[in-house]
Amino acid sequence: MAKPLKVDEVWLARIAGLLDDMEFGSLHIVVHEGQIVQMERTERKRFENSASNARPSGEAGSRRASNRSVGRG
Repeated sequence: MAKPLKVDEVWLARIAGLLDDMEFGSLHIVVHEGQIVQMERTERKRFENSASNARPSGEAGSRRASNRSVGRG
């Protein structure tokens, strides 16, 4: 039988801290034997593709700005 998850105020503050200021992304919480043991934050940055808002080289732009079809590798 699964152990009930123990989430106290300390863990709620840690979770809120990782979610704070995240616009696009995900928070992956790993639980072992009813306790949180690891959290992974993946954040995405999105940039508009326009002449007035030039993006730095190497940065990916928005897919909506392009009309050409690109295959996924």
